[in-house]
Amino acid sequence: MRIFARLVLSLAAAALLAPAAPAVAKTAPAARASVHPQSGLAVIPLRVKGHHFRVEVARTGAEQQKGLMFRTAMGKDEGMLFPESSPRQVAFWMRNTILPLDIVFIGADRRILNIVNAIPYDETPLPSAGPAIAVLELNAGRTRALGIKVGDKVEW
Repeated sequence: MRIFARLVLSLAAAALLAPAAPAVAKTAPAARASVHPQSGLAVIPLRVKGHHFRVEVARTGAEQQKGLMFRTAMGKDEGMLFPESSPRQVAFWMRNTILPLDIVFIGADRRILNIVNAIPYDETPLPSAGPAIAVLELNAGRTRALGIKVGDKVEW
């Protein structure tokens, strides 16, 4: 009799929980972060001047050191974001970077400090115009084509 009672209670509990299962299944895919197929980095939405990008996020020192090195192609609305833990003066270079890039330095107010056009393989340090909380790399010429300039707000 005890086993029968447990079975009935188990079935009742399962019946009560069953309606919740589809809701979990529907929301689970949206909760998953997008991942770039080549780098394995998280991909997030980013907006500048009303234009939407999908950018990889290089969070760790190793990810930031590699950046877009050896990459041979990037979509026109793709890029890479290098967040800093606190505002600081930063400089980037193009060692082993095949793609020409616009390097966008972003200040603590999330406004663009300066934009530098970077040439492939050039190891000349390209500095921020002040303490930066992030750096955004886009395909070369993209900022000019979209009218993105110093002072514009960057949202992610």
